[in-house]
Amino acid sequence: MSVIKIELAGVKKAFGQNQVLNGVNLKVPAGKSLVVIGASGTGKSVMIKCILGLIGIDGGSILLDGEDICHRSRRERDMLMSKFGMLFQGGALFDSLRIWENVAFGLIYGRGMDRVKARQIAEEKIAAVGLKPEVANLLPAELSGGMQKRAALARAIAGQPEVIFFDEPTTGLDPIMADVINELIISSVKNLGATALSITHDMGSVRKIADEVAMIHHGQIVWHGSVKDLDSSGNEYVEQFIHGRSEGPITLGARG
Repeated sequence: MSVIKIELAGVKKAFGQNQVLNGVNLKVPAGKSLVVIGASGTGKSVMIKCILGLIGIDGGSILLDGEDICHRSRRERDMLMSKFGMLFQGGALFDSLRIWENVAFGLIYGRGMDRVKARQIAEEKIAAVGLKPEVANLLPAELSGGMQKRAALARAIAGQPEVIFFDEPTTGLDPIMADVINELIISSVKNLGATALSITHDMGSVRKIADEVAMIHHGQIVWHGSVKDLDSSGNEYVEQFIHGRSEGPITLGARG
């Protein structure tokens, strides 16, 4: 039986009258890569932000290693966050910082690490994602979109996280670079022995990086299974989504 790294039980979140998460139940096995799919506006990003503590939940619980992480002091929560790494959709690099400083940001400002040691680790991670050493001294604006995404991945893994979140990791990339990023995600997660939770619309990425897949619709998980069972799920929401059909239970109004 799999050890559960992250568990969401009955998680609810609303913004005014808009009920985004409506009782999400999800278990993420330790050491596995789980990808959440779903139409735009169904709560994927909000779910990740709730796990990270960027947004407070209205109900339910979120457990990390069996411990509730929603009702902790600021200090306790900061310690828990050190277990997490995050690759944001747009990379979210700091424009005014050089690449090595971006990669080392959490080490220096989150953990108080000496800048010399932090830079050494940053340069190791920069190399690990296939970027040349000279990239370390460049600014984000001097890098292509694909290189920025690699640098953002280097930052996500710099702190040796136990859990890595990937928010639309291949958005805006050409098919070749998207495949490069997918391969780097697989190798990074494997080398760290980390647990991965991703959200994406890219079915190519889903099939490549996922061990398990969950589908969210109207703020609830409507299917969860092995990626091997994706094409034979028998779930009408999954079938419509993975084949990109306009006809089906997912309507334009439901997508938000």
